[in-house]
Amino acid sequence: MSEIITAYFLDLIIGDPYWLPHPVRIIGKVIEYLERILRKNNQNQRTEKIKGILLTVITVGLSYYIIYFLIYIAGIISPGLKFVFSSFFIFTALSTKNLGEEAFSIYRALKENNLELAREKVSRIVGRDTKDLDEEEIVRATIESIAEGTVDGIISPLFYAVLGGAPLAMAYKAVNTLDSMVGYKNEKYLYFGWFSAKLDDLVNYLPARISILLIPVASLLVRQRNLMAFRIIFRDGKKSPSPNAGIPEAGFAGSLGIQLGGANFYQGVKEYRPILGEKLKKISPKDILKAIWLSCTVSILMFLISFIVLHYYLGNFEVRVVY
Repeated sequence: MSEIITAYFLDLIIGDPYWLPHPVRIIGKVIEYLERILRKNNQNQRTEKIKGILLTVITVGLSYYIIYFLIYIAGIISPGLKFVFSSFFIFTALSTKNLGEEAFSIYRALKENNLELAREKVSRIVGRDTKDLDEEEIVRATIESIAEGTVDGIISPLFYAVLGGAPLAMAYKAVNTLDSMVGYKNEKYLYFGWFSAKLDDLVNYLPARISILLIPVASLLVRQRNLMAFRIIFRDGKKSPSPNAGIPEAGFAGSLGIQLGGANFYQGVKEYRPILGEKLKKISPKDILKAIWLSCTVSILMFLISFIVLHYYLGNFEVRVVY
């Protein structure tokens, strides 16, 4: 429990500094290397799927067992070193501060009327084409990224850290990284990335449903539209082609009183996303700040739930050991 507490506050204080060696970047390099090895020759659809499954199993397995082994060896050397290793790896799986900082940098660029800078910065957090986005589309892309990142970068890592400590939290990040790199429904990755995308949907299924409760409660605490958030989640949350992303996006749209979704371009190809929410007001850069505040509040609520669950579980475990 103390490892998760330490990791959470480290994330809030220092975030994700670029100078710090990050396991997710190493995972990304491993994925790139394995993809080159596995896809040397032209493959049929069935072979592509099998090799995509191999990529996922190897990457996730290595991520789990290497972290498990490192923490195990650290524990043999010193309980304090084991605590440091566990705290560090859980910390690297969390993104509360980094998500807020990236979004705030986009808000600041928009306030300075620097659309080129805002487009460049938003390209770092979304997969869509950004070079022609206007202010409203930049704001929409940013809020959609904050909403989805609230699950992927906060709720899910905490959820898996509670279930299985640092090894399981890092295995989750491996799944998430695989999806972001090969989980596309395009010609190149439709079959090779199929399993990675499906596994990402599976591991985020419960955390996304946890957000159904957390987003309206957080909206109430920050004096946004909590009832609207709850209603829009149930009305629009299933419209998205993703079984999970639509839930937090609908919740944020309802809380802010705006509409998300619409036309996006990916490598020049236009794709349409269902409209989520009701347009109670025109979307504006200030909505980015509201979304950041909402995401941070959801983060705090999830941390408190994690603390309570672990405290209750460990307390019951100690009672069973004594008796």
